Amino acid sequence: MKRRFLFVAILAASTIFIPQVITAQENRSETYRQLKLFGDVFERVRADYVEEVTDQELIESAIQGMLTSLDPHSSYLNADSFRDMRVQTKGEFGGLGIEVTMENGFVKVVSPIDDTPAFRAGIEAGDLITHLDTEAVLGLTLNEAVERMRGPVKTDIVLTIRREGREPFDVTLTRDVVKIASSRSRTEDNVAYLRVTVFNEQTMSGLESEIAKRKEEIGDKLVGYVLDLRNNPGGLLDQAIAVSDAFLDQGEIVSTRGRVTDDAQRYNARPGDLADGLPMVVLINGGSASASEIVAGALQDHRRAVLMGTDSFGKGSVQTIIPLSGNGAMRLTTARYYTPSGRSIQATGIQPDIKVEQARLEVVTGGPQRKESDLRGALDNGGGNGAPQPDATPGAAPDSTADTEPAVPQDYQLARALDLLRGLSFFNARAIN
Repeated sequence: MKRRFLFVAILAASTIFIPQVITAQENRSETYRQLKLFGDVFERVRADYVEEVTDQELIESAIQGMLTSLDPHSSYLNADSFRDMRVQTKGEFGGLGIEVTMENGFVKVVSPIDDTPAFRAGIEAGDLITHLDTEAVLGLTLNEAVERMRGPVKTDIVLTIRREGREPFDVTLTRDVVKIASSRSRTEDNVAYLRVTVFNEQTMSGLESEIAKRKEEIGDKLVGYVLDLRNNPGGLLDQAIAVSDAFLDQGEIVSTRGRVTDDAQRYNARPGDLADGLPMVVLINGGSASASEIVAGALQDHRRAVLMGTDSFGKGSVQTIIPLSGNGAMRLTTARYYTPSGRSIQATGIQPDIKVEQARLEVVTGGPQRKESDLRGALDNGGGNGAPQPDATPGAAPDSTADTEPAVPQDYQLARALDLLRGLSFFNARAIN
């Protein structure tokens, strides 16, 4: 019986194998036909184009066209672009300080980077750059547009910006050396505010240092953390995983799945929480993309943090940098990533738990108001401390001590995050008592 089964299996395999060979041969034949077409076009352009074009220019343009036609994030990097990219991931480079992508032929700002020429000039996430020094962007590849925005330090470039709700306008930026402090922090009373601007090679080490500073400064009064990922365009996957792991004790952080199912990868948290289990609020907005969405999604799915702000950018794909001969490289989209609950946020983004639009705060005073204690003959509260003071006058204006009250925070989303953390701290303290 075993021999008969083996014979049937071999026979079945043989009957399937023959058409597969034929199909593979047909595919190779079609590939050769398409390559011949490319060779014919290449020769015709090289021989008959109105201006002389080098073989290198034609080949690089062909590769660029092949990659950029796949999706907005795949592209070819020549030797100079590849070198610049490697410098950027180390945290210092020359330029304007904006993370960009392509949309409908225009350069779209994913986010400006803090303390850079673009940030200081008021460039916003979602802005469309339509012209560079009055020359239309339409028709350029993303790499070509980026190359034109680069240049010697202290030189100017004029960007024409199209922003929703406004007429197109020009902004003059002066190129500068962009040094990215990827992790910063400050104390907001008894809350530690952590700001991560980009995920480069220094992000995790910088964040550990900033958390240690806040713990030492605030001490036992520390009630929670705000992790600000707004306008963070992303960066290195391993740094996003490390930052997520810093606040998680266990469980999956993110998974990546490519075309081949068996190549799926899962990344899990290790024991240890730098925030010691204290409440967290993560701030996100439309400029939060890629690696910052990995962190936000992981903390949200594990209910480790409350997400506040607006929907994130929605870049849920992974790019692999593949070095090529000639010192260039290609950036190729090789996988999608998924949050611990299995969500793909590609083109949809992360939705915050509490939606808070950015707004301008204004103190509204309603004028003097009468109180019970202002009424003639009002009873005291029985303890002797509720009766009107001798100099209390009905309708009197508030005293000048109101002028010494702290100013209302101008960052509305941050103010709401601080309110939430302090409310949680107060509620927890009441529950313990």
